[in-house]
Amino acid sequence: MSATALQQQRHEAEAWAARLPDLRIQALRVAATVALGSHGRRRPGPGDSFWQFRPYRPGDPVRRIDWRRSARSDRLYFREREWQAAETFWFWLDRSPSMAYRSRPHGPAKQDRAAVLAMAAAALLCRSGERIGVLTAAGARAAGTGQHALDRFLEHLAGAATDTSLPPTARLPRFSTVLAFGDTLAPLDAWDRRIAALSAPGVRGQLVQVVDPGEVRFAYRGRLRIEGLEGEPPELLRRAEDLARVYGERFTAHGRGLEAICQRRGWRFRHHATDQAPLPLLLSLYQTLGLNRRVAHA
Repeated sequence: MSATALQQQRHEAEAWAARLPDLRIQALRVAATVALGSHGRRRPGPGDSFWQFRPYRPGDPVRRIDWRRSARSDRLYFREREWQAAETFWFWLDRSPSMAYRSRPHGPAKQDRAAVLAMAAAALLCRSGERIGVLTAAGARAAGTGQHALDRFLEHLAGAATDTSLPPTARLPRFSTVLAFGDTLAPLDAWDRRIAALSAPGVRGQLVQVVDPGEVRFAYRGRLRIEGLEGEPPELLRRAEDLARVYGERFTAHGRGLEAICQRRGWRFRHHATDQAPLPLLLSLYQTLGLNRRVAHA
């Protein structure tokens, strides 16, 4: 990459980082809406917090029988605890030049919407007492809990942009979850290799595709010049409308391919366009990851 291109990329990264405070406010508002609107999804499992009594079943540890409660009935009752797991959530946010794209003058850029979703999810996780960290080229870093971990995560987002549109490989410990946000437009075979490299035993993931509506629906007509954001040579289309059907088929096939890759590796694939509200996707993440298992009772 030339010095001029590097300087331009740096200016774009600094301009984006300057918007982070406003994006953070938006993210925290979305996170607060999710937390206040959910009623929790408590579930049994290993932990220290008492949840409920239930009838004793063969195979349950005898030491967890509550003899005082059982004495008031002709049945044995078992003390069931609320599920808690020592899990770490690793965030990756696509910071490649293509994420700066927007097809509408007043619409959000892909990188802005991805940042809002990532920051809102991170805020909910910290509020739940979970550990969060970031995936960088140097590996998995800065895992921690609470406001300090969230601040370090935001500092990472404010860093320089990168040329890669794939998450870095890293050795992740068991009970880890990867949360990857990007336009996911890299070739399917590249995504297959990268997700496979991150899918160690005990590691799951969520791949969130964040795209512009102009990338979902090829609605251009007439003579059109297309210039790539990542060094691709320009293309001149004489009748853009002739490509609409083929483009739509390929875009749909790419999404289905990503979903199939994620299913094979035990991940979840999600699609989000920037003309949609961020709240529904965040609610879906919230429920799937069980982020509200302690927030609602804090």
